[in-house]
Amino acid sequence: MSRSVEKAARLSVAPMMDWTDRHCRYLHRLLSKETLLYTEMVTAPALVRGGALHLLDYNVEEHPVALQLGGSDPDELAVATKLGAEAGYDEINLNVGCPSDRVQSGTFGAVLMKTPELVADCVCAMQEVTDVDVTVKCRIGVDDQEPKEVLPDFISKMQGAGIKRISIHARKAWLQGLSPKENRDIPPLDYPVVYQMKRDFPDLHLSINGGVTTLAEAQTHLSEGMDGVMIGRAAYHNPTDVLSTADRVIFGTGDDSDPVEVVHQMLPYIEAHLVQGGKLNQVTRHMLGLFAGKPGARNWRRYLSENATKPGAGPETVLTAVQHVTQAAA
Repeated sequence: MSRSVEKAARLSVAPMMDWTDRHCRYLHRLLSKETLLYTEMVTAPALVRGGALHLLDYNVEEHPVALQLGGSDPDELAVATKLGAEAGYDEINLNVGCPSDRVQSGTFGAVLMKTPELVADCVCAMQEVTDVDVTVKCRIGVDDQEPKEVLPDFISKMQGAGIKRISIHARKAWLQGLSPKENRDIPPLDYPVVYQMKRDFPDLHLSINGGVTTLAEAQTHLSEGMDGVMIGRAAYHNPTDVLSTADRVIFGTGDDSDPVEVVHQMLPYIEAHLVQGGKLNQVTRHMLGLFAGKPGARNWRRYLSENATKPGAGPETVLTAVQHVTQAAA
């Protein structure tokens, strides 16, 4: 399986809290068969101490799909990794990039950039319990660290611990003074330092993340020698633009997907979700950007937003909404 996951990592959709849940991933998989998808970050304590195994639920259609874990206790991460591997995930990723206060207080996320030895202990423990690929997602540094100094040291320690794939968000994280939201925009992007890491560590599979909004930009990073590109918010807000041509453009395979067809392909999934007691808007909130920039997009968004939360809302609500797009295109 690992070879196919490595191939899929040429393009991936970043793990995003409150966004890349299982409904979002199912939608993204309909748009692209090849792209690697990530869960939201799941904390090891939630799984191991809290017994929240429902956080591992996913649909078999989502493969290749990676589980992102947060934590800093090697033993606890090993147990969580085992649970994730048994659940069938194709990759287990350790978060060393999230800058939120909640994460810092739990001593995981970006603050771990300051203790690469601990991260090495964590990934060693994780790898001992599974044959599934264990990977790391990090920043180029935190606070006053100098990326040119700390990043090579961090990556070297990961390589020494047996890690073969790393995703690097090309921004520092400021743990004091910036909110998590501001940390996604304000620290300047430094793509050259990530390119240099690929030159310094040619045997590692390195993906670049941060500020990438189009497949054309992704291709630029690949042409600079990067092994993979991870796209975050653009893949969520403009999923069709980023994912519908990805199989052909990035992977050289398959046909482009049609967002109207994808809407129809979502209907059985929505039906099943409603039968299980779910609500329509839990799925459709991830579909609002499907027609971004296309005729009828605003009416599609408005109709779904206003009607998907109403009692009894179901597939017919989605069908009515998509007529705004098909009629505008006619």
